[in-house]
Amino acid sequence: MKNIIIFLAVSVSLFAQTGEEIAQKSYAQVSGYKSSVSQTTMILTNAQGDTNKRKLTIEKLEGKNGDKSLLTFLYPNDLKGTKLLSYEVIGGDDKQWLYLPALKRVKRISSRNKSGSFMASEFSYEDISSQNYKNYTYPSDAKVVHKDTKEYFEVLRIPKDKHSGYSKEILYIDTQKYLPRYGEYFDKQGRLLKKIYFSDYVKLHNVWRVHKIVIENVQNKKSSTLNYNSDTINAHLREKDFSKRVLR
Repeated sequence: MKNIIIFLAVSVSLFAQTGEEIAQKSYAQVSGYKSSVSQTTMILTNAQGDTNKRKLTIEKLEGKNGDKSLLTFLYPNDLKGTKLLSYEVIGGDDKQWLYLPALKRVKRISSRNKSGSFMASEFSYEDISSQNYKNYTYPSDAKVVHKDTKEYFEVLRIPKDKHSGYSKEILYIDTQKYLPRYGEYFDKQGRLLKKIYFSDYVKLHNVWRVHKIVIENVQNKKSSTLNYNSDTINAHLREKDFSKRVLR
């Protein structure tokens, strides 16, 4: 009888959480890294299964008013030196600049182009930006669902950015560690556009870090994978490391 009461209490506590509460707890699990430097490999796969490999460095800096990030391509040679600088604007349009070394010019990414493909990958500029829970609204309570013998919170979120390429997103967050495991992103017509998978989590100094992200476009049958080869947090980066001058 006692075990049944405990089970019911746990079940009620799981169900009695709003989508925003779950999202906030999930975001807290991956926050607190201060700054980070990651060496990554991006693999593009077309509808026929052919692959294309890129290597890049991802630098990030946490901030009270929004995070900043700098992506720098190292390989292949025709992309080497290409950089994307992003400033998160919580609840608004993020600011992004792309440096193209072949043209020796910096291009501001328009808010209307955030849904566009990032360097021919299935990641959009929007996907590359910070995933702060404050950038979404949560119209319903979280549901507890079971998939593949595992239990998840099903969280529906709506992007606040009017220029978002998505009408809604559904995230599946594990009920044990509050880490996102996969999600479904829907286009402006309400059709399923992309599936995204988060795996290979590693805990560094009490901060959970995802080390593999796979995004599949179900409409064009292409996919992109981002693998983290090395990852350092508390990397002592500063605001000046993310000024627009670093693009050149």
